[in-house]
Amino acid sequence: MTSASDKEPLKPSNFLRQAIERDLEQGTYAQRHWSGQPADGATQLQGPLDAAKIRTRFPPEPNGYLHVGHAKSICLNFGLAADYGGVCHLRFDDTNPEKEDTEYVNSIIDSVRWLGFDWTQPGNDKPYQASDYFGFMYRAAEYLVEAGLAYVDEQSPEEMRANRGDFGKPGTDSPFRARSIDENLNRLRAMKDGQMADGAAVLRAKIDMAHPNINMRDPALYRIRRATHHNTGDQWCIYPMYTFAHPIEDALENITHSFCTLEFEDQRPFYDWLLDKLAEGGLISQPHPRQYEFARLNLTYVITSKRKLKQLVDQGHVSGWDDPRMPTLVGMRRRGYTAAAIRLFNDRNGVTKSDGWIDYSVLDIALRDDLDPKAPRAMAVLDPVKLVITNWDELHGAGTLDACSAPVHPHHPELGKREFQFGKELWIETTDYEEVPPKGYNRLYPGNKVRLKYGHVIECTGASKDANGKVTEVHASLIPDTKSGTPGADAIKVKGVITWVGASDAVQAEVRLYDRLFAVAQPDTGDKDFLEELNPDSLKIVTAYVEPSLAAAKGDDKFQFERHGYFVADRVDHVEGKPVFNRVAGMKDGWGK
Repeated sequence: MTSASDKEPLKPSNFLRQAIERDLEQGTYAQRHWSGQPADGATQLQGPLDAAKIRTRFPPEPNGYLHVGHAKSICLNFGLAADYGGVCHLRFDDTNPEKEDTEYVNSIIDSVRWLGFDWTQPGNDKPYQASDYFGFMYRAAEYLVEAGLAYVDEQSPEEMRANRGDFGKPGTDSPFRARSIDENLNRLRAMKDGQMADGAAVLRAKIDMAHPNINMRDPALYRIRRATHHNTGDQWCIYPMYTFAHPIEDALENITHSFCTLEFEDQRPFYDWLLDKLAEGGLISQPHPRQYEFARLNLTYVITSKRKLKQLVDQGHVSGWDDPRMPTLVGMRRRGYTAAAIRLFNDRNGVTKSDGWIDYSVLDIALRDDLDPKAPRAMAVLDPVKLVITNWDELHGAGTLDACSAPVHPHHPELGKREFQFGKELWIETTDYEEVPPKGYNRLYPGNKVRLKYGHVIECTGASKDANGKVTEVHASLIPDTKSGTPGADAIKVKGVITWVGASDAVQAEVRLYDRLFAVAQPDTGDKDFLEELNPDSLKIVTAYVEPSLAAAKGDDKFQFERHGYFVADRVDHVEGKPVFNRVAGMKDGWGK
């Protein structure tokens, strides 16, 4: 028997969970049925109507790389489906061939899998594609024309825009709206058969040009666009509009709950109108899917506009889509964020129907909470200056070294120890020495004693400087019998403990100190060009010294550099003999301080 303590903690309820639980309790989709005879093989597309308790979907358009905002939708859709015994479909909304590419398709598949989610079902291990349904969508378009619910409009785009009206003025009927069904059907077929030029006509739903919701004023369903599609090639010269295709895709895939962000709330009436009409004609099953909207993720110091992210890449402000400063999932992964941290971040933020901003520090807290229990520790000196133990030869003999060790992880002794050498010359941080210390400074200054972590206690005796007054070497004497882990370790009490790396076995490494890409909390929300708000200090590259254990690091290995924060071996540039580490996050948030 499973005890209460063995069960997973209950997840906080929200309006989406309540909608699912209500439908499950009422059996809303348990008896889904056809209202008529399905057209053009729709039953084959839909498969078993009761194959899962609920079905959700994540439907990206393959026109760019996924970003942190998409991660919220991925975690939400896949997570809810799993929690309620359902499945989530990965579906490519590939209705715009001019902007889509298989590069983006492959990247999306990789990112969803990296986040830890799977869309495979018995007998189906491939993602869905809107383009697989183009034949059915066209049949649905002809049905709407035959039912008097759609017409071909041959106004110019400028005329259609002017006749649409605005929030204070109703639209004006198109002069083509009163065409006969036969004439509209002939014109639609002429569009499909390539007999009309690009932009010469569109198919529009016939709803109400005076509707208070502008999205219901005869929205466009199909446009003419001669473009080679990455999946269907040149089979089609007309392509469905997203607002027409998306509800049909949901219906054909037996989606029960269609979750999308708030900007689609005004589209919900058309979503329902279209599926109601297709159900009346027997083309889809009933009850059809329902759309629910939630607030998108707004993360401070981040923009998620695909167009503007592409601009950053194209104009060279970043090194590519996977630049570790980018909010793309490939960029975040290369930076060192873990899939578990991103899932934790989204779980903690929950789901609401009101927009708000989440501070970037919340993401880093999730990262620290994920890595702290498992990341191996290591010492690194990022801004090195040499420390010379002036009495080393006298105490230990010239050229001798003292073996020191530290746990790989302080809470996991089973992981063993790291080994490194203490000798006459060491590397320490430049900021660990002050000739005239400020108040409260407990590190090295003439006459002060500190412990070199895992090593010995030393007393600072001064420093050497160059002609410009810059410290080039710090000097100290070693206090005998004070090595960590020995009986005399506590004989001398010190207030300061500093990290170090031995000069004899230090590994030189390139360390990339990444910071937030933008200097303002809400970029691109004011009057400034968003490029003017870039943080000029978002990347600093330093030559550092790291302890010898890191010589064995592999690309994507993650560590806590004691005192400095969390770092990852760059998954692209890190190679044996030339280590490259990226800073993921500091030990605590210090932004703006």
